[in-house]
Amino acid sequence: MPSQISINPTLKWKDINWKKVEKSVFRLQKLIYRASMSGEIRKMRRYQKLLLKSYYARLLAVRRVTQDNQGKKTAGIDGIKNLPPTQRLNLVNLLASRHLKASPTRRIYIPKPGKDEKRPLGIPTMYDRALQALVKLGMEPEWEAHFEPNSYGLFRGSTHDAIAAIYSSIHRKPKYVLDADISKCFDRINHDALLGKIGQSPYRRLIKQWLKSGVLDNNHRSRRW
Repeated sequence: MPSQISINPTLKWKDINWKKVEKSVFRLQKLIYRASMSGEIRKMRRYQKLLLKSYYARLLAVRRVTQDNQGKKTAGIDGIKNLPPTQRLNLVNLLASRHLKASPTRRIYIPKPGKDEKRPLGIPTMYDRALQALVKLGMEPEWEAHFEPNSYGLFRGSTHDAIAAIYSSIHRKPKYVLDADISKCFDRINHDALLGKIGQSPYRRLIKQWLKSGVLDNNHRSRRW
């Protein structure tokens, strides 16, 4: 994690107007979505850069990983499981650093449902989780603009629309669902192909760092390829 940056002593976490924060972030996301939908790439990148620098977006990213996320009590290699409100505000300011850098993830093993074997799970540091949440805020509307019409997410439809679409699809005749487990899927993803798909995104450098940052497995660091 970068060195600490002083926080605004007058701002308190409990006093933040989250409705205003969410409205501001959603407005920027909507601009990203529309620019992506219409193929205005330069405009979309400009909006994504604005979101990356947005104080409200950083506030929302930190809230999602320290307060909203159910997995927030699992520590990465930094040993941090949770943050008190004052440190959350400090983390918000850390995300404004120009020297954003990814850290290795901590690898743990969790049981596979219905099986005796275990699967690896990477746990990022608290700083990386917040940074990834910030990047997600900017990338999600870009890619949702190109998803299938029956994909429901941030801008397209709602949970009720998804339920209605499923009902409409299956009530006429039987359907089949394929449940597949691809062996070591994430360890074998072609990084170059993934980065090529992302293109000249303002998040490209960070994503490349996360792909190459490596993992700490039983106190032994291994590099990702």
